[in-house]
Formats: sequence, structure tokens, C-alpha cells
Amino acid sequence: MVRVRFAPSPTGPLHIGGLRTALFNYLFSRKNNGKFILRIEDTDQQRYVPGAEQYIIDSLNWVGLKYDEGPDVGGDFGPYRQSERLDIYKKYVQQLIDNGWAYYAFDTPEELEQMRQRLREQKSPVQLYNHLTRGDMKNSFTLPEHEVKQLIEKGTPYVIRFNMPANQEIVVYDIIRGEVKVNSDTLDDKILFKSDGFPTYHLANIVDDHLMQISHVIRGEEWLPSLPLHWLLYKAFGWEPPKFAHLPLILKPTGKGKLSKRDGDKMGFPVYPLDWKDPNTGEIIRGYREWGYLPEAVVNILALLGWNPGTDQEIFTIDELIEQFSLERVQKHGARFDPEKAKWFNQQHLKRKSDDELLELFMPILENQGIKAERDYVKRVIQLLKERVEFIEDFWTKGSYFFERPKDYDPKAAKKAWKQNTSEIMLELKDFLSQIQDFSSKNLEEQLKNWVEQKQLSFSKVFTPLRLAIQGNTAGPHLFDMLELLGKQEVLIRIDNAIKHFSQSGK
Repeated sequence: MVRVRFAPSPTGPLHIGGLRTALFNYLFSRKNNGKFILRIEDTDQQRYVPGAEQYIIDSLNWVGLKYDEGPDVGGDFGPYRQSERLDIYKKYVQQLIDNGWAYYAFDTPEELEQMRQRLREQKSPVQLYNHLTRGDMKNSFTLPEHEVKQLIEKGTPYVIRFNMPANQEIVVYDIIRGEVKVNSDTLDDKILFKSDGFPTYHLANIVDDHLMQISHVIRGEEWLPSLPLHWLLYKAFGWEPPKFAHLPLILKPTGKGKLSKRDGDKMGFPVYPLDWKDPNTGEIIRGYREWGYLPEAVVNILALLGWNPGTDQEIFTIDELIEQFSLERVQKHGARFDPEKAKWFNQQHLKRKSDDELLELFMPILENQGIKAERDYVKRVIQLLKERVEFIEDFWTKGSYFFERPKDYDPKAAKKAWKQNTSEIMLELKDFLSQIQDFSSKNLEEQLKNWVEQKQLSFSKVFTPLRLAIQGNTAGPHLFDMLELLGKQEVLIRIDNAIKHFSQSGK
């Protein structure tokens, strides 16, 4: 059975790069009728951030990535928090020590720095703790067995390191990148167990993936340098390794470098799924949800960052993504994030929603504005604005005039639309409109166009200031549809208000 895992560390908010990793794991598992597992890798206690684990869970739930096993849903392979599996790791690291694949190291930070300094002075191309240097250090290879035992019994701080073999060509196959070749002399004896009694990512990751029967490890490119070590750890345990696939980075909008929070701050777009409150500073960083993105749009955006279906299709439902997804169509090189394209994706998914769905999303925004309106009226507003909005909130920011009269008028639009004789034209138009009984869009358009022609006026001299009077600016939906929806009485009041406003301002 295909079994994949998303294994984030609760060291802060989940970046959209991490969310994309979760998505690709989810799509692959569903495509292959497998299982998708959430595992919390919280062994780095120094960087642990309270609330980060729940943030991860909430983010996955928001975008609809339902996992089959995890810390809050259970499963047959738990616990699903690494901090609750410490006895398991101790057992397996002891196995590595017993078979010669790991050893105790008692070097202090000062001694490690002296070793690196010595190598720098010797102009050594690498400054690593490995078979070339470990013989000069304080570890269970250089110390007598009884001394090692005494140091441990005395509580002397130590770490457990991996015994990296000398001059071995390591070849590992990656589904996305093909063969990955590394010589072991370029690798160091990585720490497997830290002095605080917690395992490092390398050991815990391998043990958990094996015990949880993970068939495919799908993770970010930043873990590619660790692949040879992980492959050797499987060999050291005598286990069959899973298949590996390392996803490309999500790049800055410029295409240069990894996308970061700083890029979002600088250019005004989110890089986290949900709002995050920094526990140290209290700063609230807005997420995609609070920014107004639909969860299905975020899924669509992330799916196409590094993967393509091989067709021109860009808009996908989650079911369509599951059907078409394959790791073979994931690219090797980084995927540039485009903030404007992200807005476009959200707009396309908004258009796909029914008017009733949009109504349910928009009503709370109206309530927050203190607006009480009939649902049928609000739905008609949605129908008029649907093609013009990128976010749900835009129904208010671009259409507040449907719910309240203009408090002011756009200065640039007014300068172009309201000339010296415009108030006189609007007075005549108001009188004409007051006599029209059928205030439907179709009839209004016909009657007003005839009136403009009879008066030998241009459409722009009449309809542009009329729109300005109705909504406060000159960009909006079909004018006559808007007049019909507002109704005769409201339209006449707004024309009158505009005439008074511009008369007082000297126009």
C-alpha cells in the first residue's frame, strides 16, 4: 500500500512551501488509493513554538487535506508526535552503536571549533567531523571502553554520531531528479542523538518512516543533501528504503531565491495559510484565509507551483488534481511565485461558485459593516459584481454604494465628469426619470438613450456624471442594471445629493 507522510516541525507558522509539500503527498496518496499521515517532528525542543502544532492542523483542515492518521485522529502506527516516541529512538540508536554504525562523542564546542580552525589553517577543502578527523577527537573510537563508560556514568555531555564510511560512492535514485551521486568523504558524521536526550531529525525520521511503513518520502528540496545519509541509515539497519522524491523550491516573484516572509511583507501578499500571531512580538501576520483567498484557490495555486498536467488546463478542482497528479510531472527547477496570478486563481474560483455560496460568504462581511439588507437584494448585487471581484471582500469595497449612499465623490472622476453645465443636465434628467413608470434595466436604457439623442447631448455627458452621482465613482457594473436594482426613489435622491454637493463646491 502507498503510505506517505507530511512531517512538519512546530517551530513556527506553516509556510506555503510546507503546505505544498502536504498537498503533493495528499494528491499522491489519493491517486494511488493510499494513506496520508500527519506526523509532528518536535524533537528540536529549543526551537519549539507553542501553538505551532495546532496551526499546522488548522491549516491542513482549512484547505481540505484530510489525513488518515495523525496526533489528533490516532491510527495503528502512533504515537504521531516524535516527543512521545523517545524510548523507541533510544532502542534503535543503541542498535547502531552495537553494530558499529554509530558512536559516542564527548567533544566540547571549544574542541570542535579548534578542530575546524586547525583544518582551516591546513587549508583543508572540507572541515568535517568524519573518518579523516575523528581519530584526533574525544569519542568512543579513540577512548578506552572503560573511560567511555565512566564518562557516561558521570553525566558528561555527549552526542551520538553516525559512523560515515570512508570514500564510498553513494548512489540513490530520486523519482524527480534521477540518480543522486555523492562520495561519503564529502559528508560528516552527523549527530543522531543530541546531548539533551532527543534524537535529531535524521535518526527519528528514518526510524519513524520504517515503523510507519512509509512507501514514498515526498519532501522539499532542502532535504536533498541529507538523502545519502538517510540511505546509509536504512542500510545500517538492514531495512528496505522507501522511494524518494524531492520537490523543487518555491521561488521569490523575481525568480531569484527561496520565497520568504520578507518577500510577502515587501510586496504585499501572504506566505502563510492562516493568520499567525508571533508569540514573541505579538505581531499578527495575515494569512491566505484572512486575506480573502478561497481554500480551493490556494490548493490550485500550490498544485501548479512545480507540477503541470501536460495540458493547457489551469483551473482544477481537488478531484481533478487527484486524477491527473503524478510525481513524474513534477519539475526539478524552482517554481516562481506570482502574486498577481494568485489573485487571478482566486477570481476564477469565485466565478465558479454559485450565487448562494457567495451570498453565505458575503453576508458576514455586510454584518460587520453594520448593514442590514434582504438576502435576495444582496444576491442581485453579487450577480452584478461577480465578474469584477477577486476576493469576497471586494463585493463590499467595490460595491458598498449598493448599500449606502456615496459620502464623497472620486476627485479625478469628478473633474472629468462634472462640468459647468452638468448640474443643469442632471436636474433635467432627474425630472425625466421621475416620470418613468417601468424602471426596468431594459426600458431605462431605451428611454434614456432616446432622451440623450433628443437633447442632442453625448452619452458621456449624461451617463458618466449619472454613474458618479449613483456610486461616487465612474467604474462599475452595467449602469441600467444598477439603476433598476437601486430603484427610482433611491436614484432620484442620489442625483439630488450630487447636484447639491457639486453646487456647493462651485461646479
